Amino acid sequence: MSNHSSDSDTVARASLPATTIVALGVVFGDIGTSPLYALKEGMNPEHGIALSQASVFGVLSLIVWTLTLVVSLKYALLVMRADNHGEGGMLSIMTLASQGLSADSRRRLAIVALCLVGTALFYGDSVVTPAISVISAVEGLEVISPAFQKFVVPIALLILLGLFMLQKLGTGRVGRFFGPITVFWFACLAAVGVYQIAQNPAVLLALSPTYAIGFIISDPVKSFILLGSVFLAVTGVEALYADMGHFGRAPLRMGWFAIVFPALVLNYFGQGALLLADPAAIRNPFFLAVPEWGRIPMVVLATVATVIASQATISGAFSLTAQAMKLGYCPRMRIHHTSATEKGQVYVPLINWSLFALVVILVLEFRSSSNLAAAYGIAVAGTMVVTSIMLMVVAVRIWKWRAWVTVPLGALLLVVDCGFLSSNLLKIPDGGWFPALLGILIYMLLVTWRKGRRLVANRLAEDALPLIPFIESIAVAPPHRAMGAAVFMTSASNVVPHALLHNLKHNQVLHEQVVLLNVETEEVPRVPKERRLTVELLDAGFVQVIVRVGYLEEVDIEAILRSCEQKGLTIEPMLTSYFLARDNVIPTDLPGMALWREHLFVWMYRNGARASDFFRLPANRVVELGSQVEI
Repeated sequence: MSNHSSDSDTVARASLPATTIVALGVVFGDIGTSPLYALKEGMNPEHGIALSQASVFGVLSLIVWTLTLVVSLKYALLVMRADNHGEGGMLSIMTLASQGLSADSRRRLAIVALCLVGTALFYGDSVVTPAISVISAVEGLEVISPAFQKFVVPIALLILLGLFMLQKLGTGRVGRFFGPITVFWFACLAAVGVYQIAQNPAVLLALSPTYAIGFIISDPVKSFILLGSVFLAVTGVEALYADMGHFGRAPLRMGWFAIVFPALVLNYFGQGALLLADPAAIRNPFFLAVPEWGRIPMVVLATVATVIASQATISGAFSLTAQAMKLGYCPRMRIHHTSATEKGQVYVPLINWSLFALVVILVLEFRSSSNLAAAYGIAVAGTMVVTSIMLMVVAVRIWKWRAWVTVPLGALLLVVDCGFLSSNLLKIPDGGWFPALLGILIYMLLVTWRKGRRLVANRLAEDALPLIPFIESIAVAPPHRAMGAAVFMTSASNVVPHALLHNLKHNQVLHEQVVLLNVETEEVPRVPKERRLTVELLDAGFVQVIVRVGYLEEVDIEAILRSCEQKGLTIEPMLTSYFLARDNVIPTDLPGMALWREHLFVWMYRNGARASDFFRLPANRVVELGSQVEI
């Protein structure tokens, strides 16, 4: 498979620099706000490392080489090559890595399980990122005056409430402002860094990796503990891969290497230069590095930047949920499409307010960015380990790389990632348990839903009637035919939908036109137009329609039926009814899942959104017919 991406399409719509600026506001917000807390936590006296020139140089060297190895080498140059028809993200690399494997093969099951772990951990990151980002920005008020300390948490909560309330409006209306603001943010980061470095240029010696190596050798135990704080400098890096499909590789790489990377390094080294001159600045080196006249504007700008960073993470949770629904890994939820022109901009109310509730709990429980730093990192580090493993699978299976290349490279990436993950695991007693527990719970929900859906499908298949013999029997002994068309949604194209059987049994009638509509979600982002729609005219007024969509595509049933006119199917919308099955699932002691998981599945099944809402069907023309299914 070729490593083609959406670069050409994106650049065709806008110039590379313009697209890069837009990408900055969406992709680099999280990693771009890391200077607010990363060095502060890296030099935290609680690690038992005295603040000295050697320790400052060592931590700065660790940060810059972490950015180089993890972001520049791994993600910008390697992971972004693993595109699935131009798309990135955990579900994309899952479908790419499992390409060509049978559904029940052990390799595929292992790949899916690992990627679901990464997906579950992403939700943990989606909770911690808004909390730590916004509260770290508001903490700048404490630098201006200690009297503001008691207002930090209430102000942070008000900002977060406003952020989550605005989600229903979508990012499209304000998205065009994100890029320029983020460019200005990175310019300020660089300017502050240059200002401090000019007063102590010797700090640039820490660019050498020898200081990082020497720091680790001098005290391996304390250095290992410190890695969990150094890792804060690269949180948000997964966005480069996850949002690749929106912008293409070229704008993201240009944004990182030309703007973001230099600005981050300059700012971290500026903070380091300040610490060498004034060790007391460790209480908040980011804001204290700013000249006093600029601190209030910087607090405002930092707050805006953290809101942008949080917005990107929350929107990512919405998009990931929508993809997981279409791939069958979570129940249907109500989805609002927030843009009439831009695809993929969605708002999921249940996810939005669930995230908000968890964020509020975090802020009230931890109350400061230093405390929240203990909860940050585990989810991101776990996701990065999964990405490295999947990258090696793709390199061997898809790119056909030789073992002498993949083994050393994979070992290097995994040593770095596992080192960070192991260090972050030490944070579990102090708060790291929260994203870890959340990830475990979400993973359990994902796999339970997937397994439960298969059990329901298998039980229904046991009583299903083959389609062609059924149609032949209808032709021999036709029932009464009502005017208009009936559309029956079905998950299998070769059997009779249960809703059709129930309608025929109870009403003893069939419509003049019977459309059997099967929507198949394929494990690709988008299905080519020529493969999207299949219409087969059967006997006795039956028509079989198969619609193939990718997991990034939206499904509009009425629009699909209108497009069927080119294939020979013409129906009158106002004379068309939609018949859906609404099964009553009952947990039993039949073989399948543990009884508690069956009860969990039934709870999710009963609380999921109706298919009519998911497919945006006209409510006044939908008929739901239920049946009882034991699992």
